[in-house]
Amino acid sequence: MEYTVQKLGRMAGVSTRTLRYYDEIGILKPARINSSGYRIYGQPEVDRLQQILFYRELGVSLDSIRQLVTAPSFDGARALREHREKLLDKRKQLDALIANVEKTIAATEGRTTMTDKEKFEGFKQKLIDDNESKYGKEIREKYGDDVVDRSNAKLKNMTQEEHERLTRLADEVIATLTEACKTGDPAGELAQKAADLHKQWLTFYWSEYSKEAHAGLAQMYVDDDRFKAYYDRHRPGAAEFLRDAILIYTGIDK
Repeated sequence: MEYTVQKLGRMAGVSTRTLRYYDEIGILKPARINSSGYRIYGQPEVDRLQQILFYRELGVSLDSIRQLVTAPSFDGARALREHREKLLDKRKQLDALIANVEKTIAATEGRTTMTDKEKFEGFKQKLIDDNESKYGKEIREKYGDDVVDRSNAKLKNMTQEEHERLTRLADEVIATLTEACKTGDPAGELAQKAADLHKQWLTFYWSEYSKEAHAGLAQMYVDDDRFKAYYDRHRPGAAEFLRDAILIYTGIDK
């Protein structure tokens, strides 16, 4: 079956403007343009749009999606299986939060008791699951299962005060990095402060710190589009600037 841009947009729940933009950036081209000048989409385009929307739901940037779906090695069936696993992970996270809310309600109504640690278990588990879903494969390949498992266990066993400190540190890293980028000097005082704050943030996850691992992670921030997008959304070029600052901080050459 074929669809015009209007019919496809209505069926998929996206605007015609979005579909035209997808055409412009080369992520979803119509099958053909008819004699009246209308974009016409066939089954392959419908399937690709579904893939795009799956990726968007999972928070993948359009630039990364374009690289994925236009790659010669792209396997639609495998991508769907991966989507399914990620959606199951999201459901598990929601189930944990729902269970936490239900227990909190019961505690508030006096039907059960709840320790302060239990009040935050759902949030910490969600953070662990989010990290696994987004970056688990790459991190495990780079550092090994044992390192990642110990990091997750450390995060899960954090006290409320430690978790609050971790959250404040994450915000402080971004704020300091953003200001440091304006100086253009990764060796400057602000940039080196950002690198030190980043080290402090890492120690909440890592059981032991090494300069080599810190420098390697900084390089991953540049090499992996998802990490790069996270830092660059605060200021263009921030990922590379942070990498350079950390290399100077650790004394590790490029």
